[in-house]
Amino acid sequence: MPALARRPFLLLAALVGTTLAPVTASAQSTLPAAMQAAIDSGAGAVLANTGAPSASIAVVRGGKIVYAKAYGMARIDRATPATPAMRYSIGSNSKQFTATAVLLLAEQHKLSLDDKVSRWLPQLTRANDVTLRQVLSMTSGYQDFWPQDYVMPPMLQATTAEQIINSWAKKPLDFEPGTKWQYSNTNFVIAGMIVERVAGMPLVDFLQRNIFTPLRMSSVFISDSSALPSSDPERYMRYARGPVRVAPKEGRGWMFAAGELAMTPSDLARWDISVIDQKILKPASYRAQQTEVLLTNGVGTGYGLGVDVGTVNGHRAVYHTGEVSGFTSENLIFPDDSVAVVVLTNLDAADAYRQIANRITAILFGGTDVAADKAVAQARTIFAGLQRGTIDRSLFTSNANAYFSDQALADFKSSLAPYGKPKSFTQTNQYLRGGMTFRSFAIELGTKRLTLTTFTMPDGKLEQYIVSSE
Repeated sequence: MPALARRPFLLLAALVGTTLAPVTASAQSTLPAAMQAAIDSGAGAVLANTGAPSASIAVVRGGKIVYAKAYGMARIDRATPATPAMRYSIGSNSKQFTATAVLLLAEQHKLSLDDKVSRWLPQLTRANDVTLRQVLSMTSGYQDFWPQDYVMPPMLQATTAEQIINSWAKKPLDFEPGTKWQYSNTNFVIAGMIVERVAGMPLVDFLQRNIFTPLRMSSVFISDSSALPSSDPERYMRYARGPVRVAPKEGRGWMFAAGELAMTPSDLARWDISVIDQKILKPASYRAQQTEVLLTNGVGTGYGLGVDVGTVNGHRAVYHTGEVSGFTSENLIFPDDSVAVVVLTNLDAADAYRQIANRITAILFGGTDVAADKAVAQARTIFAGLQRGTIDRSLFTSNANAYFSDQALADFKSSLAPYGKPKSFTQTNQYLRGGMTFRSFAIELGTKRLTLTTFTMPDGKLEQYIVSSE
């Protein structure tokens, strides 16, 4: 915390389950109605399945905000519906702003990414060996001060950036600089302090002057100073599958440059558009920020400078997640496609934000969820047949029919029948391979979870249908 664990994307989740009606629609949306309906259905289903009180989203397409909507309840005790105008804490999505501040100062020749940390903070461990680039890319070796997904008692009290680095950045490094990648909030406390010393002003003032004001991001709130006001969502948590409860607020000073920002999804989307259009930084700086940093042995880290980088279903993506007590977020930017997806929720240590973002991304790049719905329906019907030891062989190629021998059908029946009807059946990924469409599915059978993988020929026949333990 304040970032959730990194993970590979599961792209095309089928939009299934109970849905909740959206609370507030954006005005003058230019997103096709079918996409709007699919997004609404998917977001509602995720809230119903995860118990997250609310979610608020913004969608960028063609370099413009085309959809903004909120779902569920911002505050349960007062039955306050969420609206797109409400601000949510974005947690570690704040890090890309801190990294951009460093890059702006580099463009002004006030520092270099390859400067040693000792230039400003000589008291830190191995300060003469660690570069600013390594700090921003999580390859410095400085230990993370907050890896937990809950608020520990000491964090309920106020602190300062100085106290954080004195407690964590003076410890022995966890590894030699540049040799490993490890997510560490301490790195961005260091980066924020350096920005303040070089710029001669508080980090938030530098961001306001150089980013928030030029981009008209008027909703930005510094949640490190105080909790969001009652006009914004409450922060929530759950113990296991228990009831949703109000989450504790971290003490002042803990978030700082690592996760202190809160804003509306639309303001975060305005930032995304500026990244797509390269408005704030020079092209070379964006290239540096969005280029995967390599370890000294040449292995890629999947991380740039304050952002995750990679490809999602063949599309170049710059992205990050965020988590602080009571809030989670996902910010996905596809620069080459002029597309971005923002999802903010008010429940921590849960993946509602991620599920919604995956569904929206799939809809934007796949057109609608119709194909996914059909694939899930077919796969589910076949699964039910296999639980009885039968299949409709007209659905399969000759290769697949050979795979489903009498012995195979007997084994499918004996191993799957005892579990009964699946509790959920969700498509989790889709891509092209070998001239066929690959799909993966997650199947929940009570306490048992299975994985299904299929290959579909261009004519619609199945070349593969393999079920395995998750």
